[in-house]
Amino acid sequence: MTDKKTDIFNQINLGYVVIESRKMDQWRSFLVDGIGLHLAQNTKELMTFRMDDHACRLVVRNGPAEDVVAFGWELAHISTLEVIRSRLKQHNIDMSESSSAEAASRGVENFWKIRGPKDIAFEYYTQAIFDNTPLKTPISAFETGSGGMGHAAIISRVPEKMQAFFSDIMDARVTDYITQAIAGVTLDFTFMRFNERHHTVAIAASQGIKLDPIRTRIQHMNLMVETVEDLTGALQRVRKLGYEVAREIGRHPNDHDISFYVVSPSGFEFEVGWNARTVDEASWKVQHYDRISQWGHKPQNPGLINFLRVNSVNLWNGILSLTRKEHSPL
Repeated sequence: MTDKKTDIFNQINLGYVVIESRKMDQWRSFLVDGIGLHLAQNTKELMTFRMDDHACRLVVRNGPAEDVVAFGWELAHISTLEVIRSRLKQHNIDMSESSSAEAASRGVENFWKIRGPKDIAFEYYTQAIFDNTPLKTPISAFETGSGGMGHAAIISRVPEKMQAFFSDIMDARVTDYITQAIAGVTLDFTFMRFNERHHTVAIAASQGIKLDPIRTRIQHMNLMVETVEDLTGALQRVRKLGYEVAREIGRHPNDHDISFYVVSPSGFEFEVGWNARTVDEASWKVQHYDRISQWGHKPQNPGLINFLRVNSVNLWNGILSLTRKEHSPL
């Protein structure tokens, strides 16, 4: 049984994301000219991007995965790290420390890593490197701060195990649930938070037979902007550049986020959002919603496959997923 005497809720946020791709030029154009991030480093093997005073929020490194390969989890204290380390040890999961070059590429002093859920590297750090030089971006501001840089949605064939990892090891809390039938398949979504941000992780699973018909580890990642003009400006730029808008502007019923979704160069989607609500721990009540979108979010190609699509997504991948083991640390 994991020791839960020390509660580390509100001591963790998503600090950075690492993407691996061979499409370096496309990613630079997508993130800088489209979404509006600040390009901080730009070499043949590595690009880093800023959203705020952190030296790095997104990393794109040269490699074959065409996928998200790591989440960087910012911890409030070294004692938070020790709690996580102790809990992992109870499950015979050891951490390894980063090299100085690895840490520098993430914009942190150092980090400790494990093989996390769905083979995403989880990299825990306590000290970010800051850069106060002015940002070159058309965005007035990204919403980051203590809530972190955004969220990720992950489809899982073992959703209970994934949820248990986040709750038992990292003290994440369930914010709410959504169940919706799409093209005859019923999907359950569990939204989990680590702080006042409505959710940092959304776990999706099909009812009955658990399918995972997408190639990448995540279905989408989210970034939040400060104003509605930031939102509409980003939408206009990605359209002008020719990127596929997977879902038009709409509003989610649970977090009240107004957003759109665009397909990234590696196939998973980027959600750009605005005006999401935060959680008041004293009064929050977990609710169950019956739809993903309150209005809008009209898909370009309606149906389940579009919703779950990432590059060459198809039902055959879903069938193959029945024989493909999904890594779960617990």
